[in-house]
Amino acid sequence: MSSDKVLKTDNEVGLKPRHVAIIMDGNGRWAKQRGKLRISGHKAGVKSVRRAVSFAVSQKLDALTLYAFSSENWSRPQQEVSALMELFIWALDSEVKSLHKHNVRLKIIGDISRFSARLQDRIHHAEELTQQNDGLTLNIAANYGGRWDIIQGVRKVVEQVQEGLLRADEIEDIHLSRHLCLQELAPVDLLIRTSGEHRISNFLIWQIAYAELYFTDVLWPDFDEQVFEGALNAFATRERRFGGTAPEDA
Repeated sequence: MSSDKVLKTDNEVGLKPRHVAIIMDGNGRWAKQRGKLRISGHKAGVKSVRRAVSFAVSQKLDALTLYAFSSENWSRPQQEVSALMELFIWALDSEVKSLHKHNVRLKIIGDISRFSARLQDRIHHAEELTQQNDGLTLNIAANYGGRWDIIQGVRKVVEQVQEGLLRADEIEDIHLSRHLCLQELAPVDLLIRTSGEHRISNFLIWQIAYAELYFTDVLWPDFDEQVFEGALNAFATRERRFGGTAPEDA
């Protein structure tokens, strides 16, 4: 957690999200612009994670979900993937005590079975240490993919049908959603993507069905409290209809 000065934000005039998700994009480009190796961008990105978590805590958000490593990222050069895994271990070791001190509950979502036993051990330790905390829930999506999430949920629903606990013609969205990642949390209200890209990249496909989308050209290592505040302020001006109509159109 960073001790950087946090801006005081007033969103009382509009809506305030309970759950924010962020696609942290642009580490590689940030490093390239500075003539550095890509891993330097990833290390700089860890500092932005600290700032984002601190700001989320100060704003009393219920949950913050960060897209750290997608299931497609394994296709990157082996050297970069290995460096990312080591950085993940380092970040868990260096940050978990601070997260615990600030009453943050840490959860890793995704298929962690592909990670090394060493990394899986760090993940389990961090989750167990913080599991009783009732402040911000920080979800780190690692080896996560939205399609994977839905498929593993469908498999569990199918098992219920096969066991006679549920009929096929009774299946509704609630039966699937309760088997997906983040099912115990408030729905994602706001999705932020950095670096100027305008796509969701297989992230929380089900969970962001009615989320407001916010795109910024800022590269992730440069993402700070001001940019986060701008996203929250933009959210506060949105009219959320959830498939309905505006009051004046009713």
